[in-house]
Amino acid sequence: MRIILDAMGGDNAPLAPLEGAARAVKELGVTVVLSGDEQKLRALAEEQGIALTGIEFLHTDEVITMEDQPTDVIKSKKNCSMAVGLQALADDKAEAFVSAGNSGALLVGATMIPRRIKGIKRAAMAPVLPTETGHAILLDGGANTECRPEMLVQFAVMGSIYMEKVMGVPSPAVGIINNGTEECKGRELEQETYKMLRQTDLNFIGNLEARDVPSGKAQVLVTDGFTGNIVLKLYEGLGKFFAGKMKELFTGTGKIGALFMMDKLSAFKDAFDYKKVGGAVLLGIAKPVIKAHGSSDGEAFFHAIRQARNCADGRVCETISAALAVMKASQQTADAGEN
Repeated sequence: MRIILDAMGGDNAPLAPLEGAARAVKELGVTVVLSGDEQKLRALAEEQGIALTGIEFLHTDEVITMEDQPTDVIKSKKNCSMAVGLQALADDKAEAFVSAGNSGALLVGATMIPRRIKGIKRAAMAPVLPTETGHAILLDGGANTECRPEMLVQFAVMGSIYMEKVMGVPSPAVGIINNGTEECKGRELEQETYKMLRQTDLNFIGNLEARDVPSGKAQVLVTDGFTGNIVLKLYEGLGKFFAGKMKELFTGTGKIGALFMMDKLSAFKDAFDYKKVGGAVLLGIAKPVIKAHGSSDGEAFFHAIRQARNCADGRVCETISAALAVMKASQQTADAGEN
């Protein structure tokens, strides 16, 4: 399998992507195609003693920065590492794409180059969150601040498929993040989405309050991108806060007490560590696209590549496309029956 990696995107590029790529080749058995300045990457690999076995290159000497406008990826910087990599993905030169670069540019580029799955209204940024019972996927994590009910229904379908195919969760429970659990709660968006989800074959369990998210009641968390991004950032912040407080608490008990608790503390920190997850998948794009964290190091890039491989292996995009076709056919049958 071939995975394209934007070698120039992210705070720690190009060294961190190079390190992650080398490890992925060795441990995952994939071929990694680095999109970026080939001469610079080869020189850096030689300087750092990084083997290039199993690594290929897509040369470009242009980079889209965090200061650039998202649309620059398809306009003034069409030859940047992100755009070149996405075009190669669209041209079937690889099975998936990973980048830690400009989030807005990646969303625009993925939407306009490999494009959305036919029938998908908007792609969703879908980070995976730790919960008491395992993990949950959040849709939307920030790509679409304003949504319509039918978009949230599609998010639920895509999230359910991802959790089943990639995370191994059979019949994942779907919940709407809301300001109360009653069916009548929320804005028109949540109320209409509730009615529509109830008519699907998904394992829809109703509304969830924000405090229910960590409990793992639902493995697919549906909301608009504005609300979802707030939930995501609060989740990340609380994870760091509690990890820091626990460290203070256990180190205060003395060296012996801290030693006994170190493994549990480390496991707790790992659960909230984005490096172990990889990134947020852009669900709704015709091929797997992973948005790695901007500050990703080599380990984070390795896990992002692993996540991309798992998406391709699980045929997530193809399954979403098939599920939408079935939903469309069912809706047409229902409409015909009403007429």
